[in-house]
Amino acid sequence: MSTKTLQIPTADGQADAFATFPDRGGQHPGVLMYADGFGIRPVLREMARELAGHGYYVLVPNLFYRHGPAPVIELPEHIGEEVRDAVFAQLMPLIEAHTADRVLSDADAYVRFLTAQPEVGAGPVAVTGYCIGGLLAMRTAAAHPGQVAAVAAFHGPVGADGPGLFSKLTAEAHLGHAEGDMSPEALGELNQALDAAGVSYTSEIYPGTIHGFTMSDTDAFSASGLKRHWDHLLPLLDRTLGNS
Repeated sequence: MSTKTLQIPTADGQADAFATFPDRGGQHPGVLMYADGFGIRPVLREMARELAGHGYYVLVPNLFYRHGPAPVIELPEHIGEEVRDAVFAQLMPLIEAHTADRVLSDADAYVRFLTAQPEVGAGPVAVTGYCIGGLLAMRTAAAHPGQVAAVAAFHGPVGADGPGLFSKLTAEAHLGHAEGDMSPEALGELNQALDAAGVSYTSEIYPGTIHGFTMSDTDAFSASGLKRHWDHLLPLLDRTLGNS
């Protein structure tokens, strides 16, 4: 894989980011990947490289660029329960400052930048995200119905904006929920709202998982949950971006 460190022009400055893509040349479908609340770190780079290995150009922006380049705060190699509260105490002000208006402004910049890269082919793109990044992915897809063909969100608060967000979605969606985050009753209500909005989607609880299950540098990690994530994400992207 080839990897680039990039600066994305936004309305509020330059967002640092990295991109990874096959080094065999040519153009590839574009995927915008939103990190979880812990931000860009080795595990995100590994996941992006794995996705790129399937034939995609993957762009991962630093969500908190307004507060400095990634990593915005110092993170331990393993984010265990004993440090989680202290880490979140530093991160929550950054997350709270990332208002809906900022999210949408940044999304415009990220999608515009992604589609302009010489290694990205013409055609639709996809957006995927983890934890809070899942909500950002949904907001991005809803705001760019003509450009985003697929959206995936994993252990994210995807219903936080209510059914109004779903009504704007034209992308095909996959939502992978942690068992510790969502009850079967809540899943039923969410899926009813997606049905009512006419969204093409799959939405399911991943058995035996807790919030953060895709991230191998946390205590929440589930190998089976991560595999299930790839088993849903890759066919979704192949189907919608024509990368078979």
